[in-house]
Amino acid sequence: MEQTRRVDILGVDISKKSFNVALLRQGKYRHKKFSNDLEGFKKLSRWLEDQVVEDLHACMESTGVYGEALAEYLYDKGYKVSVVNPARIKGFAQSELIRTKTDKVDASLIARFCQAMRPGLWIPEPKEIRELRSLVRRLEALDKMRQQEVNRLDVSEEVVKKEIRDHINYLSEQIETVKKRIKGYINKNPQLRDKQELLDSIPGVGEETISQVLSHFGYVEKFSSAKRLSSYLGISPRAYQSGSSVRGRSKMSKIGRSSLRKTFFMPALASLRFNPIIREMKERMEKAGKPKMVIVGAAMRKLVHLIYGVLKNKKPFDPNYCAKIS
Repeated sequence: MEQTRRVDILGVDISKKSFNVALLRQGKYRHKKFSNDLEGFKKLSRWLEDQVVEDLHACMESTGVYGEALAEYLYDKGYKVSVVNPARIKGFAQSELIRTKTDKVDASLIARFCQAMRPGLWIPEPKEIRELRSLVRRLEALDKMRQQEVNRLDVSEEVVKKEIRDHINYLSEQIETVKKRIKGYINKNPQLRDKQELLDSIPGVGEETISQVLSHFGYVEKFSSAKRLSSYLGISPRAYQSGSSVRGRSKMSKIGRSSLRKTFFMPALASLRFNPIIREMKERMEKAGKPKMVIVGAAMRKLVHLIYGVLKNKKPFDPNYCAKIS
């Protein structure tokens, strides 16, 4: 009789400079700490070989840039990798009534979560998406630095205002340079360029929104539905109901990356004016007496559904077609 191959679980608690791992095997843990760089990844690989790991399922929280390199390294080594929303790990911790928080405890918690929940496997995105995301993140950082300097200018003494203005001008130049690089990068890549044209057909979706969409979820195939994408962004509604007597107002879940949610706020406002599908939805909701911010939230969700639709079907926005399926 053929024996079932053992699957070991690796919980990874990652930070900017280092990461802790907990190897879960037959109910027992083995802990180790490594530097969050290529040398640390190689030491992890050798350590796993010393542990005689046959089959491995590694799990870590989605922490943006801090964990991407490690996830790609483990994937390239042939290991199973899951990258999960931190809110799921937090909920799992609450279910276990865990109050202690250390790196070792967190790594063990992630390992138990992986063993119990068997989260979906992570697949790295194409190189062009990762590179575009790096440019978009650089633009976001420059925008943030410039705004900080603008705020500082208002409260600074005259003696330093010239240097601050010079720095603002420099940052503005850098911002324009990166914007041109983003535009050029999209234009030279046929797949990104085709997706840009599809997104540009949606009223209310502008250049900055398009670059955000392409860099974070341009390949919508990883989401099985528009609802899954809305949940990923944290803009899906969350009902508040208990029994037959407690019925609160539904709110946006906000379980997801706040930076991506903010990306859709201004486009949603524009869509309420210029997108015929969303404008018609707004009129229906106003007649029903819905509050303004509820309507804005609905517009954000509808816009995401439209974006998902044009990318998934590879067809430009058509108000008549969209009206039929709304």
